[in-house]
Amino acid sequence: MSFNVGLSGLNAANTALNVTGNNIANSATTGFKSSRAEFGDVYANSLFLGSAKNGVGSGVTTEQISQQFNQGTITNTGASLDMAINGNGFFMTSDNGARVYTRAGAFGTDKSGNIVDANNNQLMGYGVDTDGKVVQGVLIPLKVDTSALAPKPSDSLSETMNLNSSAVAPSVTPFDAKDTNTYNYSFSTDIYDSQGNSHSLSQYFVKDNTNQWTMYATVDGVNPHDPTSTVPYTATLNFSSAGVLGTTSVGTPTVGAGFTQAANGKFTLTDWVPAAKNAAGVMAANGSAPADGGLVMNMTATTSYNTSSAVTAKDQNGYATGSLTTLSIDGEGNMFGTYSNGKSKTIGQVVLANFANVQGLTPNGNTGWRESASSGVPVVGAPQSGTMGTLNAGALEESNVDLTAELVNLIKAQSNYQANAKTISTQSTIMQTIIQMT
Repeated sequence: MSFNVGLSGLNAANTALNVTGNNIANSATTGFKSSRAEFGDVYANSLFLGSAKNGVGSGVTTEQISQQFNQGTITNTGASLDMAINGNGFFMTSDNGARVYTRAGAFGTDKSGNIVDANNNQLMGYGVDTDGKVVQGVLIPLKVDTSALAPKPSDSLSETMNLNSSAVAPSVTPFDAKDTNTYNYSFSTDIYDSQGNSHSLSQYFVKDNTNQWTMYATVDGVNPHDPTSTVPYTATLNFSSAGVLGTTSVGTPTVGAGFTQAANGKFTLTDWVPAAKNAAGVMAANGSAPADGGLVMNMTATTSYNTSSAVTAKDQNGYATGSLTTLSIDGEGNMFGTYSNGKSKTIGQVVLANFANVQGLTPNGNTGWRESASSGVPVVGAPQSGTMGTLNAGALEESNVDLTAELVNLIKAQSNYQANAKTISTQSTIMQTIIQMT
């Protein structure tokens, strides 16, 4: 019996103890992947097959320490920038330009708004263009932009409504917005100018005869072309006997500029931003403006049926400025910012990387890995694309260490160590006996 055999066994048992101890130590480390020591027996090489046919082995050697990339348990945290990968893939981070891959998705922001991990590595992903569309193929460090969302002036308003065909013409004339007895139905819509100021577009409807209605429109209670005028914008709506909107036309009062008809049921407000009163009480421009081309009012879906007058759908595309209030991430990695004005937009997309041989990745420490010649080059893509897993936002992937199994492995490694130590002790006793005999 050779001392080398027992010594190799001690080294192997010590390696197993180290691997098991490291697994146990990281059983609570987010995104940690357990390792396994793999051993192989050793035989002396010989040029003569006959001498090695029934040869005794020369001990054991550590062939490799392989990492087990099986899925860890996903636990919800509620934090908006915590992310867990359910399936294949790694987060891509940048360590001063060097790529580091990790399964630990505990991210936050630095003072500049960059999304970083605890080691200040920046999370990589796809950016967006000016229209808020993800630009795939170009990787950039992801960032949470906390600047205010620029306002958008209203240039489109779509309305779906019904005007009660059984209504009778008001008994009180002429029309007066302050007197509800002079009109049959009214409602208001918030619209926005170039500075994000909100204005109230009010529409009043008066039944003229069997199939004809007159619409009166004001912005902030006045005719915006001339706020001193008492005459609002007007339009005539004619309906067929089936209650479908037919021909329409705009009125021509003394003050009517800025309100035109583009087509039947479509009207354009080109000068709808009212002037404001200055300190002297004189009407003066407030510096804001309507959208280029004005505000197009689409009323083609208006009907006149024998049912209550009501607006059933309404949509306008303007909004005021807003500040970022919440951040959310979907299963495909799209990051959405929600703003105080109720609007939301895509601000980036998290990407994942995968490798042909994940066992070939080089451990980097801090629950990260680096690419190596054995791993192959990374395949980068969005979550849920190709072989990439799904992204779970507001959650973290726990260590995949099976603590019960590791404690069993610890006992086995300890027994192995003691047994190999016994072989060396026995060999020493035999050697001493032989020496004494001589």
